[in-house]
Amino acid sequence: MEIRNEDDILQVIREDRWMMDILFSVRELGLPDWWVCAGFVRGKVWDTLHGYEERTVTPDVDVVYYDAAHILESEEKQLEAKLHKLLPGVPWSVKNEARMHMLNDLPPYSSAEDAISKFPETATSLGVRLNEKDSLVLTAPHGIDDLVNFIVRPTPLFEPNQPLSATFEARILKKNWQLIWDKVTIHRAAMI
Repeated sequence: MEIRNEDDILQVIREDRWMMDILFSVRELGLPDWWVCAGFVRGKVWDTLHGYEERTVTPDVDVVYYDAAHILESEEKQLEAKLHKLLPGVPWSVKNEARMHMLNDLPPYSSAEDAISKFPETATSLGVRLNEKDSLVLTAPHGIDDLVNFIVRPTPLFEPNQPLSATFEARILKKNWQLIWDKVTIHRAAMI
């Protein structure tokens, strides 16, 4: 299947029962400003575009939300436990983006979408959620061109000569996406 636009991305997610079960489970928590993000979306798109019939291994399912009134990490762990009860066997990772800016010594994020825009790679700066009408909503702060063209490029905070550039380089080595998806190319600078 070809994926050329956001509607195509939402269609392949909608047709994936496992992904939809995850989205319904997360919505049951009633979290403010929530998204299932990063590799959850990227991996599905790249698997589809590579023609893989089997899903590649998902090391974790990243759930983000934004709640400035409750920023204890222990609350995130309680949410992970609830998700494990709703849908066992999923490698849940829940993070409140109202506190995550501190890990990179950045100013506070204004929302979960703002935080997603500051993920290290453009092809990973993605999130999907279900609205109250069971429709899928996609956020892609840097667009989807890099994603559908298999380009791993740093977002502005992670570009060369920026304080977080070493984080981008470390992720490239650790993730080794080209071993899983051979069409992936690494671009170390932003598009001009």
